[in-house]
Amino acid sequence: MKYGIKSVCLILLAFLGLGSGLVRADRRAYVWTYEYMTMPQGEAEFEYYLTMQAPDTGDFDDKNTWEHQGELEYGITDRWDISVYQRWQQTNTATEDKCEYTGTKLRTRYRLGEKDQYPLDTLLYLEYIRPDSSHEPEFLEGKIVLAKDLGKFNVAYNQILKAGISHDGDTEHEYALGCGYELEPAWKVALESAGNFTEDRYYFGPTISWASERVWLAAGVLGGLNDRSDDLRVRLIVGIPF
Repeated sequence: MKYGIKSVCLILLAFLGLGSGLVRADRRAYVWTYEYMTMPQGEAEFEYYLTMQAPDTGDFDDKNTWEHQGELEYGITDRWDISVYQRWQQTNTATEDKCEYTGTKLRTRYRLGEKDQYPLDTLLYLEYIRPDSSHEPEFLEGKIVLAKDLGKFNVAYNQILKAGISHDGDTEHEYALGCGYELEPAWKVALESAGNFTEDRYYFGPTISWASERVWLAAGVLGGLNDRSDDLRVRLIVGIPF
């Protein structure tokens, strides 16, 4: 089964029809950048991620990849949460379409202090990545999230270290940066940049998010900024608190 822009648009339209208002919990304004936010104590949420990567948009049918990710997260305290992910990946080429389970991830986040308590709102993030294959490396990924609200504007920066802990996995240094604006409580728009300093890959593009009382969603597009980067990356995240 191949996916395209029409499929993504249909998903967006379906969720936009669910109602108005503002959902609470872990509503995301960005899709590549983490914010200064954790799940409230005792609350839970399911999130679905759909990520498309096209190394060369001119030869899209020759190679495109779609990653599906389901996440269940829970607030241990108002400043500390945990989550577990399950992941699948579909790779489409000119000769073969392949869909496979790719493994699991465990993640925890902790907010230092309360909003505006310090000059920059700070969050610590740690994630364990376990592939389905025992021959592939496992990884630990740590992030320092620095953020600030300035009226309706928000800026968030993630410094990321991803280190292999088995099978000679490489260590990589990455970043994500988001600058957003709240048009109204239900709608936010943003510009994001993400990249990998180790591999010299960099991206930039727009993001939009929307929330109702029962669901929120965010969608973003990144274009590659150099020859080492994929031409296009697209991500949709849907969150359903319960």
